[in-house]
Amino acid sequence: MITTTTPSVEGKRIIEYKGIVFGEVISGVNFVKDIAASFTNFFGGRSESYEKELIQAREDAIKEMESRAESIGANAVVGVDIDYEVLGADNGMLMVTASGTAVVVE
Repeated sequence: MITTTTPSVEGKRIIEYKGIVFGEVISGVNFVKDIAASFTNFFGGRSESYEKELIQAREDAIKEMESRAESIGANAVVGVDIDYEVLGADNGMLMVTASGTAVVVE
C-alpha cells in the first residue's frame, strides 16, 4: 500500500478513485502516565510516555485507514491528513484521525 500526503504518486498514474477513507483511534491516557507527565511538566523536558502513546495512536490510525482502502480495492491512499483532538470531560482521551483518498494506481 502506497500512502502519501501528496495528491498523486510520482511516476504512477491514478486510474481509479475509490473514495475517502478514514482511520480513527481513541486512546485513553492512564493515571500512571498522567503522574509521569505532571513531573515532566513541572521540571521541564519531554514526556516520553505521552510521546509513545501519540506515536502508537498515529501508526494505528494510518494502518486502519490503509486497511479500509485495501478492503475497497485500492492500492494507494493519496492526500493523507492526520488530525489530533483531545476528548472527555477532563481531556483524558486522545483521538487521532487519518484520512485520505483511496485510489488505484498503475
